[in-house]
Amino acid sequence: MAYIEPAPLKDKENPFEAMMSRFHDASQLLGLEDEIYNVLKSPARQVIVSLPVTMDDGSIKVFEGYRVVHSNILGPSKGGIRYDPHVNLDEVKALAAWMTWKCAVVDIPYGGAKGGITCNPRQMSAGEIERLTRAYTGAMIDIFGPDRDIPAPDMGTGPREMAWLMDEYSKTQGMTVNAVVTGKPLVLGGSLGRTEATGRGVMVSTLTAMEKMKINPYKATCAVQGFGNVGSWAARLLAERGLIVQAISDISGAYYNEKGIDIEAAVAYSAKNKGSLEGFPGAEKINGEDLLTLPVDVLVPAATEDVIKASNAPNIKAKLIVEGANGPTSSKADNIINEKGIVVVPDILANAGGVTVSYFEWVQNRLGYKWEAERVNRRSDRIMKDAFNNVYRVANEYKVSMRIAAYMVAIDKVAKTYKYRGGF
Repeated sequence: MAYIEPAPLKDKENPFEAMMSRFHDASQLLGLEDEIYNVLKSPARQVIVSLPVTMDDGSIKVFEGYRVVHSNILGPSKGGIRYDPHVNLDEVKALAAWMTWKCAVVDIPYGGAKGGITCNPRQMSAGEIERLTRAYTGAMIDIFGPDRDIPAPDMGTGPREMAWLMDEYSKTQGMTVNAVVTGKPLVLGGSLGRTEATGRGVMVSTLTAMEKMKINPYKATCAVQGFGNVGSWAARLLAERGLIVQAISDISGAYYNEKGIDIEAAVAYSAKNKGSLEGFPGAEKINGEDLLTLPVDVLVPAATEDVIKASNAPNIKAKLIVEGANGPTSSKADNIINEKGIVVVPDILANAGGVTVSYFEWVQNRLGYKWEAERVNRRSDRIMKDAFNNVYRVANEYKVSMRIAAYMVAIDKVAKTYKYRGGF
């Protein structure tokens, strides 16, 4: 298999190349044929659109929007839309491929996709964001569809944007199409349990790993990097199950309390303080980088990509890393972490709770029927636990890291489906 080593970037890795290096390693262990390797490494579709939007001051600004469909072998493609100034094609391609593997790992019938618009939503009014969202939906009308490609929220987007997207798409179809998008407000067919789903999946993955490692949750300590939706829910649910959460962090810095932080108080403080922990009284402020190297049992990086890198990996003291964010460990840090004997529950498994409950939302929309929160949680917990046990078994069987095992499980499922469908 021809694989070209990517040129090193100064500090951050190219996310698509980081994904490809792991895909390559897993493919070799599986003995994947060249034909399937080449099909799976290339996105099925890459769309770039220009979006002229009338701004509040009357000027016209043109934004660049992307949608990458990596695969639709398992079913319609699925993946979020991010609004961020740094959105670019390489990032969207990597995230689309990650979605393919994520859906395959938890065994749900979706392929992977991702979308994004290069913009800064913090500097835009609600009206400008609405016009941008509707323009993007109009430009992607041939891509989106409940049986083709189903978007969802990501960085910089939420239920509000998904409501606008659903409405704009529905207008073109002449009827309400709830199932075209997930992560909607509850009144528009959103699912109960969706808000905490990713953080809940992180909690299930953490407890299942701790059980295998014989770590008692009632005596364990934990640090959570990132206090957005995923990090705050993961911290809250882990604390409820007995872990002492000693450190949390957000964009304002990291906060440490050896006796354990009152997570409910931190959530309430952040909500009151415009989403910032700045000045939180229940802990002392420490350097954000130092959170990663605290002597805790469990580390949950739930912020951005590439925070665990070759420079700080040797100093990590946690026994278990559970990746709440996408790509928080650079591929160069992987070997260092593995040599230290640290168990890593990789992103494509650990944070797949979100896409699992997105799938439940889509199923409920198709049925025209709503499930109770208890049923959503019970089913997603079971899927996450089964997926973890499957990946853990493959890791032991092939004597590889959980990350490579997760890729092997995912690639094997997509490759087998490709063969049964008769290739292309």
